[in-house]
Amino acid sequence: MPAISATYYSQTAHRRVAVDSVDDLVDAFDDDEVTWVDIQGFGDRSIMRKIGEIFHLHPLLLEDVVNVPQRPKSEPYDDQLLVIVRMVRLGEPDDQEEPTVDMEQVSLVITKNYLITFQEKHGDVLDPVRQRLVANKGLIRKRGPDYLAYAIIDTIVDAYYPVLEILGDRLEALEEVVIDNPSPAVLGELNRLKNQLINLRRAIWPQREAINELVRGDHQVMTEEVGVYMRDVYDHCIQTSEVAEMYREMVTGLMNTYLSSVANRTNEVMKVLTIMASIFIPLTFMAGIYGMNFEHMPELKYQYSYAVLWIAMVAVAIGMLAYFWMKGWIFERRG
Repeated sequence: MPAISATYYSQTAHRRVAVDSVDDLVDAFDDDEVTWVDIQGFGDRSIMRKIGEIFHLHPLLLEDVVNVPQRPKSEPYDDQLLVIVRMVRLGEPDDQEEPTVDMEQVSLVITKNYLITFQEKHGDVLDPVRQRLVANKGLIRKRGPDYLAYAIIDTIVDAYYPVLEILGDRLEALEEVVIDNPSPAVLGELNRLKNQLINLRRAIWPQREAINELVRGDHQVMTEEVGVYMRDVYDHCIQTSEVAEMYREMVTGLMNTYLSSVANRTNEVMKVLTIMASIFIPLTFMAGIYGMNFEHMPELKYQYSYAVLWIAMVAVAIGMLAYFWMKGWIFERRG
Protein backbone atom coordinates (compact mmCIF):
# COMPACT_ATOMS: atom_id res chain seq x y z
CA MET A 1 0.00 0.00 0.00
CA PRO A 2 1.28 3.49 -0.78
CA ALA A 3 1.89 5.95 2.04
CA ILE A 4 0.04 9.16 1.15
CA SER A 5 0.33 12.50 2.92
CA ALA A 6 -1.12 15.90 2.10
CA THR A 7 0.53 19.17 3.10
CA TYR A 8 -1.40 22.43 2.99
CA TYR A 9 0.29 25.76 3.45
CA SER A 10 0.04 29.48 2.91
CA GLN A 11 2.01 32.45 4.23
CA THR A 12 0.24 32.25 7.58
CA ALA A 13 -0.66 28.56 8.01
CA HIS A 14 0.74 25.08 7.58
CA ARG A 15 -0.57 21.61 8.27
CA ARG A 16 0.27 18.10 7.18
CA VAL A 17 -2.11 15.17 7.38
CA ALA A 18 -1.85 11.48 6.60
CA VAL A 19 -4.30 10.23 3.99
CA ASP A 20 -5.75 6.84 4.83
CA SER A 21 -7.87 6.46 1.70
CA VAL A 22 -7.42 7.75 -1.82
CA ASP A 23 -11.04 8.89 -1.78
CA ASP A 24 -10.13 11.46 0.88
CA LEU A 25 -8.21 13.39 -1.78
CA VAL A 26 -11.34 14.28 -3.75
CA ASP A 27 -12.09 17.41 -1.69
CA ALA A 28 -8.56 17.97 -0.47
CA PHE A 29 -7.86 21.20 -2.37
CA ASP A 30 -8.32 24.80 -1.38
CA ASP A 31 -7.75 27.68 -3.78
CA ASP A 32 -6.39 29.81 -0.93
CA GLU A 33 -3.66 27.30 -0.07
CA VAL A 34 -0.95 25.35 -1.88
CA THR A 35 -1.42 21.60 -1.64
CA TRP A 36 1.39 19.06 -1.82
CA VAL A 37 0.29 15.45 -2.14
CA ASP A 38 3.17 13.04 -1.54
CA ILE A 39 2.64 9.41 -2.60
CA GLN A 40 5.36 6.92 -1.55
CA GLY A 41 5.02 3.52 -3.19
CA PHE A 42 2.64 2.79 -6.05
CA GLY A 43 0.38 0.05 -4.73
CA ASP A 44 -1.88 -1.80 -7.17
CA ARG A 45 -3.30 -0.58 -10.46
CA SER A 46 -6.71 0.30 -9.06
CA ILE A 47 -5.19 2.79 -6.60
CA MET A 48 -3.10 4.50 -9.27
CA ARG A 49 -6.08 4.58 -11.63
CA LYS A 50 -8.18 6.22 -8.91
CA ILE A 51 -5.46 8.80 -8.28
CA GLY A 52 -5.36 9.54 -12.01
CA GLU A 53 -9.12 10.11 -12.07
CA ILE A 54 -9.08 12.40 -9.04
CA PHE A 55 -6.30 14.62 -10.39
CA HIS A 56 -7.35 14.32 -14.06
CA LEU A 57 -3.94 12.97 -15.03
CA HIS A 58 -3.31 12.26 -18.70
CA PRO A 59 -3.05 8.50 -19.39
CA LEU A 60 0.44 8.91 -20.88
CA LEU A 61 1.52 10.93 -17.84
CA LEU A 62 0.29 8.22 -15.49
CA GLU A 63 2.00 5.57 -17.61
CA ASP A 64 5.35 7.37 -17.29
CA VAL A 65 4.86 7.60 -13.52
CA VAL A 66 4.06 3.92 -13.03
CA ASN A 67 6.46 2.30 -15.52
CA VAL A 68 9.82 2.69 -13.79
CA PRO A 69 12.58 3.41 -14.41
CA GLN A 70 11.95 6.24 -16.84
CA ARG A 71 14.59 8.51 -18.27
CA PRO A 72 14.64 11.86 -16.42
CA LYS A 73 12.62 14.34 -18.46
CA SER A 74 10.06 17.14 -18.39
CA GLU A 75 6.86 17.01 -20.43
CA PRO A 76 3.86 19.38 -20.45
CA TYR A 77 0.31 17.96 -20.46
CA ASP A 78 -2.19 20.80 -20.96
CA ASP A 79 -2.29 22.61 -17.59
CA GLN A 80 0.02 20.05 -15.94
CA LEU A 81 3.77 19.66 -16.12
CA LEU A 82 5.45 16.30 -15.52
CA VAL A 83 9.05 16.28 -14.28
CA ILE A 84 10.84 12.96 -13.69
CA VAL A 85 14.08 12.90 -11.72
CA ARG A 86 16.24 10.23 -10.11
CA MET A 87 16.74 10.37 -6.35
CA VAL A 88 19.85 8.82 -4.82
CA ARG A 89 20.64 7.97 -1.21
CA LEU A 90 22.86 5.62 0.76
CA GLY A 91 21.34 2.23 1.53
CA GLU A 92 22.15 -0.43 4.07
CA PRO A 93 25.74 -1.79 4.14
CA ASP A 94 26.41 -4.88 2.05
CA ASP A 95 28.35 -8.02 2.97
CA GLN A 96 31.60 -6.03 2.87
CA GLU A 97 30.06 -3.50 5.33
CA GLU A 98 30.17 -0.85 2.63
CA PRO A 99 27.09 1.36 2.12
CA THR A 100 25.20 0.72 -1.09
CA VAL A 101 23.78 3.39 -3.39
CA ASP A 102 20.00 3.22 -3.79
CA MET A 103 18.31 5.02 -6.66
CA GLU A 104 14.62 5.53 -7.29
CA GLN A 105 12.37 7.51 -9.56
CA VAL A 106 10.53 10.58 -8.33
CA SER A 107 7.80 12.04 -10.56
CA LEU A 108 6.47 15.55 -9.97
CA VAL A 109 3.17 16.75 -11.40
CA ILE A 110 3.06 20.54 -11.20
CA THR A 111 -0.13 22.57 -11.59
CA LYS A 112 -1.25 26.09 -10.69
CA ASN A 113 -2.42 25.31 -7.15
CA TYR A 114 -1.11 21.88 -6.20
CA LEU A 115 1.89 19.56 -6.58
CA ILE A 116 1.89 15.77 -6.61
CA THR A 117 5.03 13.72 -6.03
CA PHE A 118 5.10 10.02 -6.85
CA GLN A 119 7.97 8.15 -5.20
CA GLU A 120 8.90 4.66 -6.27
CA LYS A 121 9.76 3.53 -2.72
CA HIS A 122 9.06 4.52 0.85
CA GLY A 123 11.49 7.01 2.39
CA ASP A 124 13.23 9.96 0.76
CA VAL A 125 15.70 12.83 1.20
CA LEU A 126 13.05 15.57 1.33
CA ASP A 127 13.05 16.23 5.08
CA PRO A 128 14.86 19.59 4.57
CA VAL A 129 11.94 20.76 2.39
CA ARG A 130 9.40 19.68 4.99
CA GLN A 131 11.37 21.46 7.72
CA ARG A 132 11.46 24.68 5.68
CA LEU A 133 7.70 24.49 5.28
CA VAL A 134 7.18 24.03 9.01
CA ALA A 135 9.64 26.77 9.99
CA ASN A 136 8.45 29.13 7.21
CA LYS A 137 12.03 29.77 6.13
CA GLY A 138 12.80 31.63 2.93
CA LEU A 139 10.28 32.05 0.12
CA ILE A 140 8.83 28.56 0.10
CA ARG A 141 5.53 29.49 1.78
CA LYS A 142 5.28 32.77 -0.09
CA ARG A 143 5.35 31.17 -3.52
CA GLY A 144 3.31 28.60 -5.39
CA PRO A 145 3.67 24.91 -6.30
CA ASP A 146 6.31 25.71 -8.93
CA TYR A 147 8.67 27.03 -6.24
CA LEU A 148 7.93 23.98 -4.08
CA ALA A 149 8.83 21.79 -7.09
CA TYR A 150 12.08 23.73 -7.44
CA ALA A 151 12.87 23.17 -3.74
CA ILE A 152 12.22 19.43 -4.07
CA ILE A 153 14.30 19.04 -7.24
CA ASP A 154 17.12 21.12 -5.73
CA THR A 155 17.14 18.91 -2.59
CA ILE A 156 17.19 15.74 -4.72
CA VAL A 157 20.10 17.02 -6.81
CA ASP A 158 22.03 18.18 -3.73
CA ALA A 159 21.64 14.69 -2.24
CA TYR A 160 24.11 13.48 -4.88
CA TYR A 161 26.96 15.40 -3.20
CA PRO A 162 27.29 13.34 0.03
CA VAL A 163 26.99 10.10 -1.96
CA LEU A 164 29.73 11.19 -4.35
CA GLU A 165 31.86 12.33 -1.40
CA ILE A 166 31.64 8.90 0.22
CA LEU A 167 32.52 7.19 -3.05
CA GLY A 168 35.47 9.57 -3.40
CA ASP A 169 36.70 8.72 0.11
CA ARG A 170 36.53 5.02 -0.74
CA LEU A 171 38.56 5.65 -3.89
CA GLU A 172 41.24 7.53 -1.95
CA ALA A 173 41.44 4.70 0.58
CA LEU A 174 41.93 2.20 -2.24
CA GLU A 175 44.76 4.12 -3.92
CA GLU A 176 47.46 2.92 -1.49
CA VAL A 177 45.97 -0.57 -1.20
CA VAL A 178 46.07 -1.02 -4.98
CA ILE A 179 49.85 -0.47 -4.95
CA ASP A 180 50.78 -2.15 -1.65
CA ASN A 181 48.39 -5.10 -1.65
CA PRO A 182 46.69 -5.63 -5.03
CA SER A 183 44.45 -8.52 -3.98
CA PRO A 184 41.39 -9.84 -5.86
CA ALA A 185 39.18 -8.29 -3.15
CA VAL A 186 40.49 -4.85 -4.15
CA LEU A 187 39.60 -5.53 -7.77
CA GLY A 188 36.09 -6.54 -6.72
CA GLU A 189 35.69 -3.31 -4.75
CA LEU A 190 36.87 -1.28 -7.75
CA ASN A 191 34.34 -3.02 -9.97
CA ARG A 192 31.54 -2.23 -7.50
CA LEU A 193 32.55 1.42 -7.39
CA LYS A 194 32.73 1.57 -11.16
CA ASN A 195 29.21 0.15 -11.52
CA GLN A 196 27.84 2.59 -8.94
CA LEU A 197 29.46 5.55 -10.69
CA ILE A 198 28.15 4.40 -14.07
CA ASN A 199 24.62 4.22 -12.63
CA LEU A 200 25.01 7.69 -11.15
CA ARG A 201 26.24 9.06 -14.45
CA ARG A 202 23.30 7.51 -16.29
CA ALA A 203 20.96 9.32 -13.91
CA ILE A 204 22.75 12.69 -13.85
CA TRP A 205 23.26 13.30 -17.56
CA PRO A 206 19.62 13.06 -18.70
CA GLN A 207 18.63 14.92 -15.52
CA ARG A 208 20.71 17.84 -16.74
CA GLU A 209 18.75 17.89 -19.98
CA ALA A 210 15.42 17.73 -18.15
CA ILE A 211 16.29 20.66 -15.88
CA ASN A 212 17.74 22.62 -18.77
CA GLU A 213 14.39 22.18 -20.51
CA LEU A 214 12.68 23.67 -17.45
CA VAL A 215 15.08 26.63 -17.58
CA ARG A 216 14.64 27.30 -21.29
CA GLY A 217 11.06 26.14 -21.76
CA ASP A 218 7.97 28.33 -21.59
CA HIS A 219 5.65 26.44 -19.23
CA GLN A 220 2.44 28.09 -18.09
CA VAL A 221 2.59 26.46 -14.64
CA MET A 222 6.15 27.67 -13.95
CA THR A 223 6.91 31.34 -13.46
CA GLU A 224 9.93 33.12 -14.85
CA GLU A 225 11.17 33.74 -11.31
CA VAL A 226 11.33 29.99 -10.60
CA GLY A 227 13.07 29.49 -13.93
CA VAL A 228 15.89 31.66 -12.62
CA TYR A 229 16.20 29.44 -9.54
CA MET A 230 16.26 26.40 -11.80
CA ARG A 231 19.49 27.69 -13.33
CA ASP A 232 21.17 27.09 -9.97
CA VAL A 233 19.88 23.50 -9.97
CA TYR A 234 21.24 23.10 -13.49
CA ASP A 235 24.66 24.29 -12.31
CA HIS A 236 24.57 21.71 -9.51
CA CYS A 237 23.73 19.00 -12.06
CA ILE A 238 26.76 20.01 -14.11
CA GLN A 239 28.98 19.89 -11.01
CA THR A 240 27.75 16.46 -9.93
CA SER A 241 28.14 15.08 -13.45
CA GLU A 242 31.72 16.37 -13.62
CA VAL A 243 32.55 14.86 -10.22
CA ALA A 244 31.00 11.52 -11.20
CA GLU A 245 32.96 11.51 -14.46
CA MET A 246 36.19 12.37 -12.62
CA TYR A 247 35.67 9.54 -10.14
CA ARG A 248 34.88 7.14 -12.98
CA GLU A 249 38.20 8.03 -14.62
CA MET A 250 39.90 7.54 -11.24
CA VAL A 251 38.43 4.04 -10.99
CA THR A 252 39.66 3.24 -14.49
CA GLY A 253 43.12 4.53 -13.57
CA LEU A 254 43.16 2.50 -10.35
CA MET A 255 42.15 -0.64 -12.24
CA ASN A 256 45.02 -0.07 -14.66
CA THR A 257 47.33 0.48 -11.69
CA TYR A 258 46.06 -2.74 -10.13
CA LEU A 259 46.81 -4.70 -13.29
CA SER A 260 50.25 -3.11 -13.51
CA SER A 261 50.98 -3.92 -9.84
CA VAL A 262 49.93 -7.54 -10.32
CA ALA A 263 52.04 -7.77 -13.48
CA ASN A 264 55.04 -6.25 -11.67
CA ARG A 265 54.73 -8.66 -8.77
CA THR A 266 54.48 -11.56 -11.21
CA ASN A 267 57.56 -10.30 -13.03
CA GLU A 268 59.47 -10.08 -9.75
CA VAL A 269 58.58 -13.67 -8.91
CA MET A 270 59.56 -14.83 -12.39
CA LYS A 271 62.84 -12.91 -12.15
CA VAL A 272 63.75 -14.66 -8.89
CA LEU A 273 62.86 -18.07 -10.31
CA THR A 274 64.78 -17.35 -13.51
CA ILE A 275 67.90 -16.30 -11.58
CA MET A 276 67.73 -19.42 -9.43
CA ALA A 277 67.33 -21.60 -12.52
CA SER A 278 70.20 -19.80 -14.28
CA ILE A 279 72.50 -20.46 -11.32
CA PHE A 280 71.65 -24.13 -11.07
CA ILE A 281 71.85 -24.88 -14.79
CA PRO A 282 75.70 -24.95 -14.93
CA LEU A 283 75.85 -26.64 -11.53
CA THR A 284 73.50 -29.34 -12.78
CA PHE A 285 75.64 -29.68 -15.90
CA MET A 286 78.79 -30.19 -13.82
CA ALA A 287 77.09 -32.64 -11.48
CA GLY A 288 75.66 -34.52 -14.45
CA ILE A 289 79.07 -34.98 -16.07
CA TYR A 290 80.67 -36.45 -12.98
CA GLY A 291 77.61 -38.48 -12.19
CA MET A 292 78.08 -40.59 -15.36
CA ASN A 293 79.34 -44.14 -14.79
CA PHE A 294 82.11 -44.23 -17.39
CA GLU A 295 85.11 -46.41 -16.55
CA HIS A 296 87.84 -44.13 -17.93
CA MET A 297 87.29 -40.79 -16.14
CA PRO A 298 90.70 -39.74 -14.76
CA GLU A 299 89.20 -37.04 -12.47
CA LEU A 300 87.36 -39.66 -10.47
CA LYS A 301 90.63 -41.17 -9.21
CA TYR A 302 92.15 -37.83 -8.23
CA GLN A 303 92.43 -37.49 -4.45
CA TYR A 304 90.92 -33.98 -4.27
CA SER A 305 88.31 -34.30 -7.02
CA TYR A 306 85.37 -33.87 -4.65
CA ALA A 307 86.79 -30.70 -3.08
CA VAL A 308 87.78 -29.27 -6.47
CA LEU A 309 84.28 -29.86 -7.83
CA TRP A 310 82.72 -28.10 -4.86
CA ILE A 311 85.09 -25.16 -5.23
CA ALA A 312 84.30 -24.92 -8.95
CA MET A 313 80.54 -25.07 -8.37
CA VAL A 314 80.65 -22.41 -5.63
CA ALA A 315 82.86 -20.20 -7.81
CA VAL A 316 80.45 -20.51 -10.73
CA ALA A 317 77.48 -19.63 -8.49
CA ILE A 318 79.28 -16.62 -6.98
CA GLY A 319 80.44 -15.49 -10.39
CA MET A 320 76.93 -15.60 -11.79
CA LEU A 321 75.53 -13.71 -8.78
CA ALA A 322 78.23 -11.07 -9.25
CA TYR A 323 77.36 -10.80 -12.94
CA PHE A 324 73.64 -10.39 -12.17
CA TRP A 325 74.48 -7.75 -9.58
CA MET A 326 76.64 -5.79 -12.02
CA LYS A 327 73.76 -5.86 -14.51
CA GLY A 328 71.40 -4.54 -11.82
CA TRP A 329 69.10 -7.55 -11.99
CA ILE A 330 69.45 -8.35 -8.27
CA PHE A 331 70.44 -6.32 -5.20
CA GLU A 332 69.84 -3.02 -6.98
CA ARG A 333 72.98 -0.92 -7.14
CA ARG A 334 72.83 2.59 -5.71
CA GLY A 335 74.82 5.59 -6.79
